[in-house]
Amino acid sequence: MSENTTIRIALTKGRLEKDTVGLFGKMGFDTTELVEKGRRLILNIPGQNIQVVLAKAADVITYVELGACDMGVVGKDTILEHGGQYYEIADLGFGRCRFALATKEGSDFYGGVGVKTVATKYPAVTRHFFESKRMDVDIVKIEGSVELAPLLKIADGIVDIVETGTTLRENGLAVIEDVVPISARLIVNTVSMKLKKERIEELSAAMLSALEQGERGSV
Repeated sequence: MSENTTIRIALTKGRLEKDTVGLFGKMGFDTTELVEKGRRLILNIPGQNIQVVLAKAADVITYVELGACDMGVVGKDTILEHGGQYYEIADLGFGRCRFALATKEGSDFYGGVGVKTVATKYPAVTRHFFESKRMDVDIVKIEGSVELAPLLKIADGIVDIVETGTTLRENGLAVIEDVVPISARLIVNTVSMKLKKERIEELSAAMLSALEQGERGSV
């Protein structure tokens, strides 16, 4: 492969990876190597001069920002939490969910006096949300099941990603306010956008076209 014409794209491992590989299939790409990847993390799409790198969400941003990858597919949640210098060029639409504020059912989060405590895996998103309300909160960073925090009485509420709300309900919690919607986004390295502009625009347009055709087909 020519280094100048090859596009290296980082995919977030897991659901977004599967959705993106499915999208490549709809575009007519040979995705055999991506589907039958084994433990390999760098893969090729035959005949397309596209190399795929599989990584954790935060690392997708790092690889794109540093130029190790030209493009990346990552959730808006990771973009909001980590920031960075790159172009966000498209909302791919899949992987839809939302950030939401949840509390124990029946509790009055906004009532009473004193500073509330909020547990989350996403302190930057949480801080920005409450700053936009001009509300002071204490933020507790949780790495695992954030739903435990209100149950263990170390937080008044949580900010977390919510898809169906089933986990919240099963633990006696309820959403009281949506924070921001989330979906998969296509990001591009700033230098690659200049040096490989035509290839990147061609690939991104093909991806969006395949998505649009898929949406029309599902109607």
